[in-house]
This record gives sequence, structure tokens and C-alpha cells, in this order.
Amino acid sequence: MDSDRFQRGQATLCSIHGHIGEGVMKALGDIAPEFARFIIEFPYGDIYARGILSPRERQIATIASLVTLGHSPKELRAHIQGGLNVGCSKQDIVEVIMQMAVYAGFPAAVNALLVAKEVFQEIDERLVAGE
Repeated sequence: MDSDRFQRGQATLCSIHGHIGEGVMKALGDIAPEFARFIIEFPYGDIYARGILSPRERQIATIASLVTLGHSPKELRAHIQGGLNVGCSKQDIVEVIMQMAVYAGFPAAVNALLVAKEVFQEIDERLVAGE
């Protein structure tokens, strides 16, 4: 294992997803520890850690991609939260999803908007509860 890639990947994952990213990797570690390591090293250690795009820009691209796939609501949920964590506004995220209707179709955009709505509501409820 390349410990630099892994450490860089863990730091990047944490900066975007906080403790949620750690939980997903631990859950995968129970069934496929090498796959969890691959996710930390390649996307987060190699790609996300490059300095060319900002974390905000990368999350916008990721959200758009997940909307066009149309079959990854858990990942979309995580990256919407990640986008908010790195400076995207709710309005930015809604706008990106709406634009994807042009490329992925209205059903994909509607489904993604409903995921975003759930994420936004959960955040608002936590804020009201003082968390």
C-alpha cells in the first residue's frame, strides 16, 4: 500500500465528507477492505487531491455526473452534502441538477431534486435542533 496516497486520500475524503466518509469506508471494510482502500487512494488520493479544480468545482462535477447516471441516490446524497461542506449553496446544487435535465432527462433531474430536498431538510432540522 502506498501510504502517501492513502493518507492524502483520507485527508481529502474527510475534508469533503467529514465523518460520513469514514463510516462508508468502515462499512466497506467489513466486506471488501481492498475496495475501500482503492476508493480512498484513487478518487480521493489521486484525483480529488489534484490542485487544478477547487473542491467546490469537483463536487459540482460529481453531482452533475451522478444525476446523469440516474441510479446512485446514496452517492448523490453524500456528494450533495459534500458540496455543501465545500462551499456550494443549496441554490448552486439545485441549479446543477436542473441543468442535467437537458442531458439526463427530466426523470433523472426530478429524482435528484427529491434527494437534494431530503438532504436540505435534514440539514435544516439539525440546525433547528442546535446540532
